[in-house]
Amino acid sequence: MKKLLLAGAFALLGIGVQAQEGFRLGAHVGAPLGDASDAASVTLGVDAAYMWNITKGLDIGVTTGYSHFFGKDHVDDFGFVPIAASGKYKFAKIPLFVGLDLGAAISTRDYINSGLYVAPRVGYQMKKAELYLGFQSISSKYKDYGPYWHDDSRHNFGAVNFGVNFFLN
Repeated sequence: MKKLLLAGAFALLGIGVQAQEGFRLGAHVGAPLGDASDAASVTLGVDAAYMWNITKGLDIGVTTGYSHFFGKDHVDDFGFVPIAASGKYKFAKIPLFVGLDLGAAISTRDYINSGLYVAPRVGYQMKKAELYLGFQSISSKYKDYGPYWHDDSRHNFGAVNFGVNFFLN
């Protein structure tokens, strides 16, 4: 199932790359929060989205990417591939925006389940790029046979991220 979802996400990206209208590509670096801060020291990731302008200032689209959490203290690295709907509102007359991604995050490790993905952000809008500060939250269940947490309750794998996106239209 995970492989099918990953293939669908990258096929969607391939369609966006050919058209390049509203295509956005970027990267982020962040500090893990919540349960992720117990096991990871830093997170790095790539982001890709295809956005449609719905009305003046409002863009809606789809997004995917990869967030890699670097493990600390003998904990393996882990990561998530989000597949989400994305919304962005640009304020009139000032170069600021707010955005929200909402969907699912697919875990790259067998001992962490996939989960709900929520990523709000605020940023500075430029002509061909944007800078943003965002919060990434993945609510997931950790399987008992994993190497770090020893329960099967819900965990929050989150991070505060600083990122840049480039528009490729």
